[in-house]
Amino acid sequence: MTSDILLKYFPDITAHQQAQFAQLQQLYTFWNSQINVISRKDIDLLYERHVLHSLGIAKVMTFLPGENVLDVGTGGGFPGIPLAILFPETNFHLVDSIGKKIKVVAEVATALGLKNVRATNARAEDIKEQFNFVISRAVTQLKDFYPWVKGKFKKQSVNKFPNGILYLKGGDLTQEIADAGLTVQQFYLRDYFEEEFFETKQVIYIKG
Repeated sequence: MTSDILLKYFPDITAHQQAQFAQLQQLYTFWNSQINVISRKDIDLLYERHVLHSLGIAKVMTFLPGENVLDVGTGGGFPGIPLAILFPETNFHLVDSIGKKIKVVAEVATALGLKNVRATNARAEDIKEQFNFVISRAVTQLKDFYPWVKGKFKKQSVNKFPNGILYLKGGDLTQEIADAGLTVQQFYLRDYFEEEFFETKQVIYIKG
């Protein structure tokens, strides 16, 4: 599967963005051979299971120029790197507690020429700045995740949703949401993408 799948769902991306997305396969294949950031079976499905999945957030939220977004537990750079390509005027701060993964993020961002990405080896709790949005992909249970980022949101909201969390998750989340005791909005990615992989995948929005 090639980066062409992205044009199916994001037909307005520029030639420059297309070129950046097209580089991801080679970059991640190389770095994955050094430091395992993507499961071996998934590397051939990079565009569907990692890039397009990350961009599911963009079907729910259009980040604005100058907004600040924190990607918690970014791993190899998902969802932050694909979103940073799509929203070049939005500032993305990608953090992970595992240093070698952040090394991959920094190398990929440099290779792509992404000026709007900062990569930090840190735990979310140690980040003292405030953000418009926090994004993440299935790092942990919502009840554990929310305390990590509580209080990290700017007071003034400028987007269609108030500042908050956009969390990629899959499966039946009924119990997890109940356990978290949070008010959430669920957006099913099957409403935006037709591939079977997205059948149970969701973007969870929680007001900050």
